[in-house]
Amino acid sequence: MTSAVLDIKQWGNNLGVRLPAAVARAAQLRVDQRVRVSVEQGVVLITPVAEAAPTLEQRLARFDPARHGGEAMVSQRIGAERW
Repeated sequence: MTSAVLDIKQWGNNLGVRLPAAVARAAQLRVDQRVRVSVEQGVVLITPVAEAAPTLEQRLARFDPARHGGEAMVSQRIGAERW
């Protein structure tokens, strides 16, 4: 079991705790991941929020031709394609 003793700090009007890398790895947390923070019987729980599968539009928006094989999607006809 990975654990750490941490100090709670002021962060604007809120309180914050930084998770050590070892704790985050053990919990399989990553940067920008959404989590739910709740309190059950006086215990603070941090639970990952299941992400919905991205839509086709969201996947296409992330498409980078330089990173994904160099092939770009064209918006005009190049040859004898029929659209």
